[in-house]
Amino acid sequence: MPRRPKPTPATVALFVRHGLTATTGKVLPGRARGLHLADDGRAQAQAVAERLAGVKKVVAVYSSPLERARETAAPIGARLGLKVVAERGLLECDFGEWTGAELKALSKRPEWAAVQRYPSGFRFPAGESFREMYTRVTGTVARLRARHPGEAIVLVSHADPIKAAVADATGTPLDLFQRIVISPCSVSAVAYADTGPIVLTVNSVGDLAELRAS
Repeated sequence: MPRRPKPTPATVALFVRHGLTATTGKVLPGRARGLHLADDGRAQAQAVAERLAGVKKVVAVYSSPLERARETAAPIGARLGLKVVAERGLLECDFGEWTGAELKALSKRPEWAAVQRYPSGFRFPAGESFREMYTRVTGTVARLRARHPGEAIVLVSHADPIKAAVADATGTPLDLFQRIVISPCSVSAVAYADTGPIVLTVNSVGDLAELRAS
């Protein structure tokens, strides 16, 4: 009788949202260049680096290429002794013509209801659709998981891409993913196994030393 193939060891993906910037919660920065961490954001990045130092088997740090993400990833990489690798699949959603707009003004637009309640059917003007972002992010996670079986990896990204990854892992429909909260420099962890993903924590700002599947 032929032997069953051994299952691929689970990969633990640690999703980290970038730290606070001067415009966090005020505008939709998107992929605009030149947005850096605020002082509070740099302090958050140092703190999350210390928290991640308690996680075993972290072998790689990947980051969205945008400055605020790379500046968050830098102390993580330094604390773990790992080089930060830029990964375009972790980029923020392309908000197109809405890039840089004030959230207060956007919330008054009739399209805003679709952004919140029907994201699966919404495309940002001259930008990316939520479905395209979802496909991009989940495909990136699958590719990186295959690269690091049995290991832990840090993925520094943005709120919407991380919400998409968490929604995929929990089986949450895209139209409900806006119910997920991802705070600056929070950690969300998912163990990806052959039998399916196991969500270990979402939006954590506490200790990660005991992070494991129960």
